[in-house]
Amino acid sequence: MELDPERLPIEDRYKLLIGAIVPRPIAWVSTIAPDGRPNLAPFSFFAGVGSNPMTLLFCPANRPDGTEKDSLRNAKPVAEGGTGEFVVNIVTDALARPMAVCAEPLPYGQSEFELAGLEPAPSRVVRPPRVARSPVSFECRTDRVVRTNPGAPGGGNIVIGRVVHVHARDGLIDERMRADPDTLDAVGRMGGLAYCRTRDRFEMKMGVERST
Repeated sequence: MELDPERLPIEDRYKLLIGAIVPRPIAWVSTIAPDGRPNLAPFSFFAGVGSNPMTLLFCPANRPDGTEKDSLRNAKPVAEGGTGEFVVNIVTDALARPMAVCAEPLPYGQSEFELAGLEPAPSRVVRPPRVARSPVSFECRTDRVVRTNPGAPGGGNIVIGRVVHVHARDGLIDERMRADPDTLDAVGRMGGLAYCRTRDRFEMKMGVERST
């Protein structure tokens, strides 16, 4: 099968992306509106960028009418009308259902924390609260937003944030800064409504194996 993306409807391009790029980590992004109202939403187009400076990204696509999702409205730089801050909370198996509830479209300004019955916790450096039950939260200041198709339905937006503080549950990180995957118990996103757990793992050496 050979496919030309330009000949496919936008929804079919999306299905191809989420079905083939798997598993995807989930960024549970908390933001705050300029007037102080909190927002919490999951995004599975999410990745680390680099360690110097410590940077990550998440990608909130435009709505079907081309407008910005609330997380982008809030997290974009102050010069663009946002607050320039956000928090990425890691989703565990125990938090999977509340995370899915936060995908419910709500009017701007209504709190997904309240809808999902989640307790917010104050952040150390930035204004948006973090999810109290999440084992790892990255407080971020927005470095920039890259827009691949501004104002268009499904247009991509890359929100790049510099990590300014990290919260980690006691016992999760060892003295060498390694997170214990069993304690973390993160979940990932597959295609459609499918998710995966991270309990089935294997180790393998990097590079070419050489006999001794």
